[in-house]
Amino acid sequence: MRYTTLIDTSTLAAKIGDPSLAVVDCRFDLKDTGAGERAYGEGHIPGAVYAHVDRDLSGETTGTNGRHPLPPVETFVATVGRLGIDASIQVVVYDQDSGGFAGRLWWMLRWLGHDNVALLDGGFAKWTAEGRPTTAGVEVRTRRVFVPHIQPRMVVNAGEVANAAVSKDWRLIDARAPERFRGEIEPIDKVAGHIPGAINVPFLENLGATGTFKSAADLAERFHKAVGSIPTDHVVVYCGSGVTACQNLLAMEHAGLHGARLYAGSWSEWSSDPSRPMATKSKY
Repeated sequence: MRYTTLIDTSTLAAKIGDPSLAVVDCRFDLKDTGAGERAYGEGHIPGAVYAHVDRDLSGETTGTNGRHPLPPVETFVATVGRLGIDASIQVVVYDQDSGGFAGRLWWMLRWLGHDNVALLDGGFAKWTAEGRPTTAGVEVRTRRVFVPHIQPRMVVNAGEVANAAVSKDWRLIDARAPERFRGEIEPIDKVAGHIPGAINVPFLENLGATGTFKSAADLAERFHKAVGSIPTDHVVVYCGSGVTACQNLLAMEHAGLHGARLYAGSWSEWSSDPSRPMATKSKY
């Protein structure tokens, strides 16, 4: 069976050791960028390799392209091969709990045309809470040759976002916490606020009380309320730097709402140019 959105802990546990499976740990902390890698070394799901959000899932920053720009395709293809992934491999990604970081790798693999990738629902927190095995140290997988089939329509640039923001036929979704969207706080970027015309659909609210994703039906209802009659392929999702927005895109895909796009530069890129319109607290 192919897993393309979510996989539960019991299903993954039964597949550990399967040579056709690659598990990738994506734990990360924006305030301490080495914390996830240290946590991986202290204990991870057996067989898992580690992918660092800054080093492996992002390109070089310029000060105007956002905090986590997409890497060049050829660079990321090499990373995927180093992680032991090719077209034959079922990939499972996970982070500590919410999928806010692992969702980035889920989306990026799909961007390369590899749909057989699923997020571990509940993450490492659920895995360990259930008493499942962990392994310390660093693991590696045999390098494979990955052949990309880029899906260019999955991503939009700042110019396309500017057009979408003033079009009644498009919808912008901001995945950040409500207080960041409203511009009340901004712990990371230099400017607080959001792209004018965007609506706020916080990614953490895709999860239920147990820390796992809400049902596909509940997620579909949530996003239908947000986008109304706008077709899903005219929906653009962004966040602070194009990472946690991917969890919203995963939730939409799981709900059967296909084709939404990522603004990878997100608020950190948008707000770096003072000539772009911004809805800030002072303008409310």
